[in-house]
Amino acid sequence: MNATRSTRSTRQLAIDQAQQAYDSGAFFSDLQRRVALRTESQNPAQADALLAYLSDEIAPTLTRLGFTSRIVANPSAGRAPLLVAERIEDASLPTVLTYGHGDVVRGYDGQWRAGLAPWSLSIDGDRWYGRGSADNKGQHSVNFAALAAVLAARDGKLGYNVKVIFETGEEIGSPGLGEVCAAEREALAADVFIASDGPRVSAERPTVFLGSRGGATFELLVELREGGHHSGNWGGALRNPAIVLSHAIASLVDRNGAILVEGLRPPPVPETVRRALADIELGGDENAPAIDPGWGEPGLTPTERVIAWNTLEVLAFKAGNPDAPVNAIPPSAKATCQLRFVVGTERERIGEHLEAHFARLGFHEVKVKVTHVSAATRLDPDDVWVHWALASLHATTGKQPALLPNLGGTVPNDVFSETLGLPTLWVPHSYPACAQHAPNEHLLGSVAREALGVMAGLWWDLGEDARAVIASRNARRAAAPHPSNPSTALL
Repeated sequence: MNATRSTRSTRQLAIDQAQQAYDSGAFFSDLQRRVALRTESQNPAQADALLAYLSDEIAPTLTRLGFTSRIVANPSAGRAPLLVAERIEDASLPTVLTYGHGDVVRGYDGQWRAGLAPWSLSIDGDRWYGRGSADNKGQHSVNFAALAAVLAARDGKLGYNVKVIFETGEEIGSPGLGEVCAAEREALAADVFIASDGPRVSAERPTVFLGSRGGATFELLVELREGGHHSGNWGGALRNPAIVLSHAIASLVDRNGAILVEGLRPPPVPETVRRALADIELGGDENAPAIDPGWGEPGLTPTERVIAWNTLEVLAFKAGNPDAPVNAIPPSAKATCQLRFVVGTERERIGEHLEAHFARLGFHEVKVKVTHVSAATRLDPDDVWVHWALASLHATTGKQPALLPNLGGTVPNDVFSETLGLPTLWVPHSYPACAQHAPNEHLLGSVAREALGVMAGLWWDLGEDARAVIASRNARRAAAPHPSNPSTALL
């Protein structure tokens, strides 16, 4: 570093250089090239594109930043590979682990607005359209560009080490990620995890979230007989499986959306979580749907219902042929449901709670099959790393950042918080109305430019403050040890 520069002015230089990448068009060019790669993990025909994204795009980018990297085969047979990389300045320095995913959902090529295409980055006003622009190519592109700016401002030295775990299967449930992280635990050892995915609470407000709600998908099936039977000849004498299943579902959730099964409800909302959510308003962005004020758990705000509570949704329901109904009592009915849940929910017993509930009410015809469960995680909102991150974002933007104890949706945070035992900080660069996973997905240019500055400030501050933050956190833990994993507060 040039000794004549002050820390303050050099921090601002890093932020200015990061945002210059936006102003010059260099950031657009990088993202345009990445969006053009058809990395659809849901499409087996794109397996070569997933590998190429790691070997031909991410690895060279990291090499230019001083990383060494290697491709890791996925232990889940036939699944997409991962990349592990590191930039070690000194083994005695603090270390940050970061993450990204290069895969996207299907492009739905024919469903985009006229003049737009999923594999071409297009600008219309403040919107940058393209598949992956918001999830996750735009977000990890911001983080890498900001890291490059900090390296330039610090004359090639960060003052800490950086490790990377990068996957290409997040959109299909991150198969193999947990196994790879467990096998590579030593290689991925770090002091803190910082990454970007998901949306801010609003386009205008920088956000930090500390984990995510868990998700359990389950099927409810009622099979009563072989084949349909004429409703005129048999109606009133044969039990209708769709009606049985409708009543079974209605016993799980009341008509206003509150969960009725005690085992599927979470513990009371912790006070630290209530405080964090007190100034966060849900749904303020353009194109956000109108909130139903009477829907959900009584006594909670809409934000608390989405972030701090459990919700049960019916994702699909089928009986007979909905597209061409006939005059017949269907033989079976099936519903696919989902429980989004917070820390403290008995995730291992979700199926057991459902079966016991149906048995108690006499719904013996309803069969329960839990098909997927992901863990809920939440770093303590009072953790030293959280205060540090919020202060950094405020210093860069002059705005009061939003703190979400956990995301309403689900990211594979449990791999980092539980498998690797790290305190986890997520700084998202998208916004709620980005059309993520849908046609017309887009990144806001204004948010991307601000995010480049936010991440440059964060990467800069890590070099200034990491040792002190680690020491303070260790002192706290020594004074008041928590009986559970120190990286997650099961509040």
